Amino acid sequence: MTRALVHANFRRFLDGQIPEGIEPVWYESDEEFAANLSDVEVVWPDYLIRDSADAMLGKVLEGANVLQWCSVMSSGVDWLPLASFRANGIMLTNGAGLHAHSVAEFALLGMLSYNKKWGQIRDSQARHEWLEEAPGTGELLDARVLVIGAGEIGQRIRMLLEAFDAQVTMARRTPQGRDLGQDEWRARLGEFDWVVLVVPSTPETIGMFGKDELSAMKKGAALVNVARGEVLDQDALLEALRSGHLGGAYLDVTDPEPLPADHPLWDCPNVEISMHCSGLAQSSLLRRAAARFLENLRRFQAGEEFVHRVDFDRGY
Repeated sequence: MTRALVHANFRRFLDGQIPEGIEPVWYESDEEFAANLSDVEVVWPDYLIRDSADAMLGKVLEGANVLQWCSVMSSGVDWLPLASFRANGIMLTNGAGLHAHSVAEFALLGMLSYNKKWGQIRDSQARHEWLEEAPGTGELLDARVLVIGAGEIGQRIRMLLEAFDAQVTMARRTPQGRDLGQDEWRARLGEFDWVVLVVPSTPETIGMFGKDELSAMKKGAALVNVARGEVLDQDALLEALRSGHLGGAYLDVTDPEPLPADHPLWDCPNVEISMHCSGLAQSSLLRRAAARFLENLRRFQAGEEFVHRVDFDRGY
């Protein structure tokens, strides 16, 4: 019998559907997770405090254990002990694509809000003040957009933007068609009205967009970050915004999170911050995550290749 340690929040989606030969072990707290961790072959640790998950999983792998597979519904896996997983032959699957619709909607929301100055419209409503002119007249029509990251979220963003008649170019590891390769996009930054960051957090992407990249952007262009906060140099971002070189920024993610109340980004003009809500504001996430987990349970038993198994060399 294979035992799987799963948070009780998923029980309503999994009861009656778990394959024979799999025994679910439900947990509701970090303490219950830790108490059962050494005796299960499968773990799903998404509801743990991130620092706790790294410490607990790393510790159990140092001793006797039967763990074979870790499943998470997050796309990013940098909060897990990847080196220990690799050393111990633990397979890892992530939630790549599960968040694509919601994150893409938030990216588009941020761009539309920036173009139309939606915050000013809402402020006028709160003051019961009728505006005689629209505060923002920007459009996505014919806007030139560079989406850096060609995964499922990036592809979804492209599809939505093209529905608004924007001209979208993607940056990916290997050039394809009119899309740019990883060694090409920096030289082309000055061509775009928008740059959207949607890369995974890996050692090679941390700090990848800094002072040089911001300086290379078209004057007055805007930046969107729906990737991870550490992908973007926030000090350089503040400098680019205050100097007027960058027109604005929409940030779903920051570094650190939560952003301290006294951080200058809160009050920086032309910055909108959605506090990493993009991955949470979706009613169907748990159902879809449970469906993927069930499919991977079936594949685990059958010895088949997982859906979205993480490549430890790439970090996603």
